[in-house]
Amino acid sequence: MPDERRGTPRAVITDWGGVLTSPLNEAIDVWLAAERIDVGRYKDVMRAWVKQAYDGAGTNPIHGLEDGSLPTGDFERLLAAELVTADGGPVAAAGLIARMFGAFTPVRPMYDALRAARAAGARTAVLSNSWGNDYPRDLFAEVFDAVVISSEVGLRKPDERIFRHALALLGLDAADCVFIDDIAHNVRAAEDLGLHGIHHTGPDTTIAELRALGLLP
Repeated sequence: MPDERRGTPRAVITDWGGVLTSPLNEAIDVWLAAERIDVGRYKDVMRAWVKQAYDGAGTNPIHGLEDGSLPTGDFERLLAAELVTADGGPVAAAGLIARMFGAFTPVRPMYDALRAARAAGARTAVLSNSWGNDYPRDLFAEVFDAVVISSEVGLRKPDERIFRHALALLGLDAADCVFIDDIAHNVRAAEDLGLHGIHHTGPDTTIAELRALGLLP
């Protein structure tokens, strides 16, 4: 329920992959099966990289990919070099990111909810840690007042500076905004700055939370 001391939020800032798209794991599973990737090897590599990217010190390829300091092609070569097919063969590096996320589809109920919130007077923004993705800019233009892509601004979630950048574009304070993400670590970082966090596990629950916060009729 809304915190009456804060009033009704005035904006929604949302992640893209896994919130406005079909779940990441589903898309990855389609790619792994289609290219007969050794699943155990893939999970071992990504588990280590993701853990370090969000919980560890220093940098790794995910940091560089997301903040734009590592070109997409270089990341693809690094990842492909760590992977093998089920029969021990090589994995093609060129176009690897596009293939990995090729099964992403838009989640229409989430886009509809954001349109409804915007029509009711809320400001909207997308805040995405990019993996060299091909974003649906046509949909973004219809829905968002601001678009923040990590590789384009040289910052990545959960760095507080990227949240502050999004807030500045909206011209609002943290307490005025709701932040939606499917990664709990990012939600906690937003909450630490004073945003109202929603940990996205599915459209129905997220839309219900937006409605409870007074952002939807």
